[in-house]
Amino acid sequence: MEFHYQEDRIELWDDEKKVIALVSFPAVDKDTVNIERTYVDNSLRGQGVGGKLMEAAARHLQEQGKKAVLGCSYARGWFQKHPEYEGLVAEEGGE
Repeated sequence: MEFHYQEDRIELWDDEKKVIALVSFPAVDKDTVNIERTYVDNSLRGQGVGGKLMEAAARHLQEQGKKAVLGCSYARGWFQKHPEYEGLVAEEGGE
């Protein structure tokens, strides 16, 4: 599985370069992003693709020294299950 990294998103493409899964995280400010959306095509559901995308996003944010506002319900649930990344979550009202 090869993810494609862009400034504000990570995508998974099919053979025709159509986006079949993604996590988007536009900037809130220079130190914070908003994980606003996760999407996984129906053909990939139940295979752990969403979790792999979130882990890739978390590692990407760690490398950049950024924090995340969790605007997406999937992201909130994922971070609750992965306390090893809790330091990446921006506190409500900013830090």
